[in-house]
Amino acid sequence: PDFLPLVEPLTIGRLKVHAIQAGGPRLDGGAMFGVVPKPLWERRIKAQERNRIQLGMRCLLIEHERGLVLIDNGAGNKENQKFLDIYGIENAGDERRTRLEDGLRSLGHSTGDISLMIDTHLHFDHAGGNSWVDEGGVVRPTFANARYVVQRREYEWATHTNERTAASYFAHNFEPVIAAGQFDFVSGETEVWPGIRLLPTPGHTPGHQSVLIESDGAKDFYPADLTPTSAHIPFPWIMGYDVEPMVTLETKRHILKRAVEEEWLFVFEHDASVMSGTVVVDGRGYGLRS
Repeated sequence: PDFLPLVEPLTIGRLKVHAIQAGGPRLDGGAMFGVVPKPLWERRIKAQERNRIQLGMRCLLIEHERGLVLIDNGAGNKENQKFLDIYGIENAGDERRTRLEDGLRSLGHSTGDISLMIDTHLHFDHAGGNSWVDEGGVVRPTFANARYVVQRREYEWATHTNERTAASYFAHNFEPVIAAGQFDFVSGETEVWPGIRLLPTPGHTPGHQSVLIESDGAKDFYPADLTPTSAHIPFPWIMGYDVEPMVTLETKRHILKRAVEEEWLFVFEHDASVMSGTVVVDGRGYGLRS
């Protein structure tokens, strides 16, 4: 939506980082907060029509000495209007472009400039922009000169769906990248480039990963759907979309402990109003520094 900044600047040590809004989905509040009652979650995020809440799709562009790194890429341009309406996804006016591309262009870049494309996982609202449909109707990798990186377990999960998970994984979001030979699969914690570390954070999906970015002592953490908004920091606030919610709970337990000890700054992918914050101990649990 127009009220969400298209691009927001960040600095991580010596690294210049840009948060780019790839669109603003509106999803069911109950699904976003699982077992948390509406009177509680609505104190954090107000419900709109059809019980939906406004979210963002905040992707990160990192100016690294090796090249441009992009983390997640939104929903892409391949889905029809009915699909966009169901999920309340905002795309740019030109149907062949998305808000992500608008953001890159505003920074003087194009999709061809990306050298490393990190997928936290392969759900359509995070990896739909892996590929795009051109004027002739052909689906191609969006980032022609990039290596794409995802956990091998996530790819295996995405390609072996069941009745519950099939609605989140679309083959046209990753098969063209496989066909082009641009995917690199990793297993476990991996430093893909100096200062850019992939941390397995299972629960939302078994192969979900988050990204820890380090430079000159500063540490920023991109949790993706481990804590999609700032309201999801407390332990019980877990999405109904998570396929293994008890695994999410244990992942949050060790990640939040480490985040406090090492003073990580969290950058939230789906929060429409809070871009980032530092996690602190808050009573018996955790919260954001006020």
